[in-house]
Amino acid sequence: MQYLALACDYDGTLARDGVVSPQTIDALERLRASGRKLILVTGRLLEDLQETFPRLDLFTSVVAENGALVYRPADATEQLLGEAPPRQFIQALQKRGVTPLSTGRVIVASLHPHETTIVDVINKLGLERQVIFNKEAVMVLPTGVNKGTGLAVALHQLKLSAHNVVGIGDAENDHSFLSLCAYAVAVANALPSLKEQADYTTKADHGDGVTELIEQLLANDS
Repeated sequence: MQYLALACDYDGTLARDGVVSPQTIDALERLRASGRKLILVTGRLLEDLQETFPRLDLFTSVVAENGALVYRPADATEQLLGEAPPRQFIQALQKRGVTPLSTGRVIVASLHPHETTIVDVINKLGLERQVIFNKEAVMVLPTGVNKGTGLAVALHQLKLSAHNVVGIGDAENDHSFLSLCAYAVAVANALPSLKEQADYTTKADHGDGVTELIEQLLANDS
């Protein structure tokens, strides 16, 4: 068996409008039963994900906050991979009217077109923070933290090589972790730029595309 793990994005990939279908959950269960590991790689806050998706138990590891936090559902352990956002940064964004504004352990997130204000505040405060896009979402993280770095930590914890991992995603912020995987897949609804990077694009979209990939892995491992 060449591919020992599947790394999946959540929104727009596993989930449609935040919900994972029963058919996709069944496919995930079958892949896990085959002895392979499942790794979730998402920009969401962990708490938000736990409330939204009750089947985190299917995953050996969850990379949340766009690579800033690694969570292991089996024992509920967490590892932060970046520093918390400075309080003055949050206060400055609130004062400048950036809304919605959500903060995690490390990540700060809003929506387009607030990236202009966010970058201006970062520069004025002299912070080492980067802005990452996920379609309409705008995420702020410490420089060098992304889904790829988070997945690398998760794989190290699991004693797995990226050469044995298939990744699947749909948006800009998935480039970093898909480029780490031995085989990169884009769902049919993915952005054109991601499809260009991918080794394969599924015929189906969202969770049905993930199910399509899983069926291929179970059938012939490629």
